[in-house]
Amino acid sequence: MGFYRSSCPQAEMVVREEVNLAFRNDAGVAAGLVRMHFHDCFIRGCDGSVLIDSTARNTAEKDSPANNPSLRGFEVVDRAKARLEAACRGVVSCADILAFAARDSVALSGGIAYPVQGGRRDGRVSLASDTFTNLPGPNSDLSQLTQSFANKGFSQDEMVTLSGAHTIGRAHCDLLSSRLYNFSAMNTQDPSLEPTLAMQLKQECPRGSNDASLVVPMDRSSPYTLDSNYYSVVLANRGLFTSDQALLDDPATAYQVMRNAFDKYAWRNEFSHAMFKLSQLGVYTGADGEIRLNCRVIN
Repeated sequence: MGFYRSSCPQAEMVVREEVNLAFRNDAGVAAGLVRMHFHDCFIRGCDGSVLIDSTARNTAEKDSPANNPSLRGFEVVDRAKARLEAACRGVVSCADILAFAARDSVALSGGIAYPVQGGRRDGRVSLASDTFTNLPGPNSDLSQLTQSFANKGFSQDEMVTLSGAHTIGRAHCDLLSSRLYNFSAMNTQDPSLEPTLAMQLKQECPRGSNDASLVVPMDRSSPYTLDSNYYSVVLANRGLFTSDQALLDDPATAYQVMRNAFDKYAWRNEFSHAMFKLSQLGVYTGADGEIRLNCRVIN
């Protein structure tokens, strides 16, 4: 939207090129960048703190169990930053690069556009402990999900809308074990999970496996396409996380799930607005924060 028009006119083009290149090699990177942006913005605002590496004295956000090993796409940001530092040293923030990359990922995977204003500055604090109190988890119930989003200024409707991003996501098998093997004293398997899918998941995610590389797609019919099919998946009781199926636990959210499943254009429009709102969450501007020279290290 022109923030770097004079100071670094190629900024957004460079980010787009790097996202396009990564997407051609691995379409799953789009989901990674969108999720990374979300996790960044929900902790201290969209300040690029999720990109900072841990040190001997501090465990950073990216190494929290909520992010490691599931976050991906760091190398895309690194490549864009290296090119922009070579062209316009100390001008383009890491927070902006990540916000641009998420926007471009949404466009590539779903053809959905939304504006992203530049001007974010980079935060100087990254604490793994912040993830436990700020990020909604895969086992969250509807009340917890609603409160988590409300804490950041999002309505319940916006929470349901943004949950649609799971359509291009993937789940690590260890996060599904409780639904498959140890649900309750009465049921070893979550009875709300569609039985055929449960059988398939048990083959893909063996009991007791600690292999962090074992992942399954959230939406098997279109795993790399950002669309409203996620809501059809949830309606069929094929949502992988407890937090996905929790959207059916209240008449209001269940109605929105059904509407989104059958009106893809309404969901696309609402998703665009919600992503724009997310991109503006708690940003540092002016003299606050800094412009990191290396996205992984505080200046």
